[in-house]
Amino acid sequence: MAVYDHQEREQIEDLKAWWNQWGGYLVTIVVGVILVIAAVMGWRYWQNQRNDAASTLYFAVSDALVKEDDTRAREAMTQLVSDYGGTGYAPRAALLYAQALWHGDKTDEAQAQLQWVIDRATEDDLKQIARYRLAELMIGQQKFEDALRVLDAKHKPAYEAIYADLRGDALFGVGKTDEARAAYQSALLKLEAKESGGQYRTVVQTKLDALGGPASPMAAVNETPKENL
Repeated sequence: MAVYDHQEREQIEDLKAWWNQWGGYLVTIVVGVILVIAAVMGWRYWQNQRNDAASTLYFAVSDALVKEDDTRAREAMTQLVSDYGGTGYAPRAALLYAQALWHGDKTDEAQAQLQWVIDRATEDDLKQIARYRLAELMIGQQKFEDALRVLDAKHKPAYEAIYADLRGDALFGVGKTDEARAAYQSALLKLEAKESGGQYRTVVQTKLDALGGPASPMAAVNETPKENL
């Protein structure tokens, strides 16, 4: 029994010595882990709260636009951009709001909304949609050169057809008929490759036919989309 007590005391002394040497570090690590977990949980809670608030404002903008309540739409949009501009709801609402402003002949305000999406959205698809709509708006204002500069931006293959089609509209607007035909032809080829957009293909084909049909091979070569370089 005495031997057992002696061994037990040695173990206790060893444990004390170990704790004196490493205990402080262990406490620091444990506290650090607890703080990290708390911070992550707090961040997630904060993000969820922001997303919930942002989604409420997004639906407020959408509902106001459906009801043609411009004042309420503007107020909700302003608060959404001001307080929750970093969420995914803000640029989506801005695209909706820009469309309504455009249809209401408030083109300058619509352009500002689209430019905000291009400058601030974190999702590349939203930026590319905004660029397309901005170029479309500029073509409607006969700002063809400005539209071409917007369309020069790099974009994903999924947008190649509609960008090429819109490029054709802008090129025709500045009197570059051959290049416009080549752009429409490029759009048709991309639509055929996707095996989709039957009705849209008809629209693009009608534009191409109105300009005299397919461009010459040399013009098609010269019409290399800058966004794919």
